[in-house]
Amino acid sequence: MALYESEHTKFMREAMAQHPEWAEDQRTGRAIWWDKKSTVNEQRANLASREAHRSYPYDVNFDLQ
Repeated sequence: MALYESEHTKFMREAMAQHPEWAEDQRTGRAIWWDKKSTVNEQRANLASREAHRSYPYDVNFDLQ
């Protein structure tokens, strides 16, 4: 029994087979946006800058201030 494979998955497999250089571009892009090391001071600053969640933002009487 064959497993289902979507048309999008087939398309991506074929595209990656035709353009193997895209794998390096993907790794480069991931390194720019995601694979970053942060210092303890940066982590503290990020935590300190967070705002508290508001109780229920979908209420019609919700004040944005």
